[in-house]
Amino acid sequence: MNRKTLATAAVAVLLATGCTTTGTAEAPQQDAAGPAELLFWNTGSDEQAAALQVAADRYKESHPSVTVKVQAISWDDGHAKVLTAATSKSGPDIISGGLSWGIEFGELGGMIDLNRYDIAEAKQQTRPELWKSITSADGAVYGIPMDMVLYVFYYRPDLLEKAGVTTAPATWAELFSAVDKLKAAGVVTPLVEEWSTFEWLPWFNYLKQAGGALYSDDCTQVTINSDQAVLATTTWADQYRKYGVPKTTVDVGSGLAKGEYAMAIGASYLAGGFDSGHPELKGRWQTAPLPIGPAGAGSFVGGKIVGAMAYTKFPQAAADFVKWLYTDEAVEILQREVFTRGGELYISPRPELLDTAANASDNLRQTLKTTLNTVTGPPNCKGWETSGSEVSKRLQSVVNDNRDPKAALDEAAQIMRDNLR
Repeated sequence: MNRKTLATAAVAVLLATGCTTTGTAEAPQQDAAGPAELLFWNTGSDEQAAALQVAADRYKESHPSVTVKVQAISWDDGHAKVLTAATSKSGPDIISGGLSWGIEFGELGGMIDLNRYDIAEAKQQTRPELWKSITSADGAVYGIPMDMVLYVFYYRPDLLEKAGVTTAPATWAELFSAVDKLKAAGVVTPLVEEWSTFEWLPWFNYLKQAGGALYSDDCTQVTINSDQAVLATTTWADQYRKYGVPKTTVDVGSGLAKGEYAMAIGASYLAGGFDSGHPELKGRWQTAPLPIGPAGAGSFVGGKIVGAMAYTKFPQAAADFVKWLYTDEAVEILQREVFTRGGELYISPRPELLDTAANASDNLRQTLKTTLNTVTGPPNCKGWETSGSEVSKRLQSVVNDNRDPKAALDEAAQIMRDNLR
C-alpha cells in the first residue's frame, strides 16, 4: 500500500472515529491530571535519541512534574509508524520526522496546531524559508523545525591543485571542468553525491540554481516541467551519465581520506565525523557553498520537525517541551551530545547559534552562513509527500533509461497535479 492509499485510509479512519483535535487558538487543550509522562518518538539513530534524552533529563530538572522518554524509530518505517499512531490514536505524545510530516499528519487530524501554544518566538528565530516549508496553506503549524541539514561542497584542496584547479569550483562549468582535470590527474572518482543519493533532493539544488521551482508560490500550479527544470534535469543527469558520479550511497570521509574522491556534494552533518573517523584527513579538507547555476545560488534545506500528537493527554506539557528545544540551553546540549555520541554536526533552526556549533571550523561555519542565504525547503503544497518518491522515479529514468527529460518531467507534473487536487 503506497502513502497516498495509506493517507486516504487514514482520513476515513479519522472521520469514522471522530479523531479531531480539540480546543482553539484562544482556548488550547488542557492537560489531564499530572504528573505528565511523555513518550517522544525521534526519527533517526539511537545516538540521536540518546542525545535528546540528555536534553529531556535536563528539562525535567526545571520541570519536575514532566518526564520525557525518548525512543528512536528508523527512517525506513518511521512514516508508517507515525501514521498508524495518528489513525489509532495511540502511541507517542511527541514525534520528530521529515519537514513535511507535520502538514501531512496534521491535516489528517493527527497532530496539534502549535499556534495554540504561542510559537511566535520560535517563528521569529527560524529562517523564513524553512518556516514556510512547515506551515500549511491555512497557516497551521503542526511541527516546528528541530534541526537543519544543509548541502555542503566538500573538497581536497591538495588534489585539486595537483590537477591544476586552484580554487573550489564556483559554477557548473567550473565543476565539470574540474572533474575532467581530476580524472586526467588520476583521481578515480572526482565527484560524489551523498544525502538521498540519486533521489530528488540533490536534483533540487540544480533546479533552484537553474531558476526553476516545483510549484508556483501559491501552490496552485505545478511548474516542475518548465524550461528551467529541463535544463536542471539534463545537468543533474549528466553528472551520472558523463562524469561518473556514483548512483549509490558512498562513504565520503573514507573516499576523501584515501584520495579516491576529490569533491563531494553532501549533507552538513557529515562534517562532524571526518576528523574523528579519519585522522589522516585532518587539515586536508575544506568546504564551500554549492557551485551556482545560470540563475545563481540555490540549495535545499532539510531537517526534522518536532510536534505533539492530537491524542496526547498532556498537550500543554508536550508543547512546552517542544518550544524548550529552541532555548540556548537545549541547543547547547544537543550540539555537544549529537557530536559526542554520533560524530555528527547538529545545526539548530536558530541560525545565529552556528557560531557555537560543536566541531565546526571557521571555514565550515562561513560556508553554512553563506548557504543559509540561498536555501529553500520542501514545498508545503498538498500532496508533495506522496509525490516525492514518484518524482524521483521519473528523474532516475532519465539516467537509467535515457528518457527525454521533458517527457519525464511532464509525467511527474501530472502526478503532482493529481495529488494537488
